[in-house]
Amino acid sequence: MRIDRLLWFLRFSKSRSLAQKWIGEGHIRCNGLRVEKAGQPVLAGNVLTLPFGDRVRVIEILSLPVRRGPAEEARACYRELDAGATIAIAGGKSEPIEGHFSP
Repeated sequence: MRIDRLLWFLRFSKSRSLAQKWIGEGHIRCNGLRVEKAGQPVLAGNVLTLPFGDRVRVIEILSLPVRRGPAEEARACYRELDAGATIAIAGGKSEPIEGHFSP
């Protein structure tokens, strides 16, 4: 599935054209590599890094959605890797940096 379509289906973007613009800014990463094209394929198991203002969300794609459905349906297709942690490590454990604390 194209990454722009995925971001729209998973409700990270209000429209596909806004997802394409966001991708064009060059801040989105898939498995640690910069996403350069809106048509880049994304598969289940990929890890996406998404900037949101003053925070970054790291998610693992669990399954590819078949439509842009309700938010609950979209959330079932991914899991956050950094929820409540200071650092997110793809496919591994999330551990805080020694000497750092969460606000």
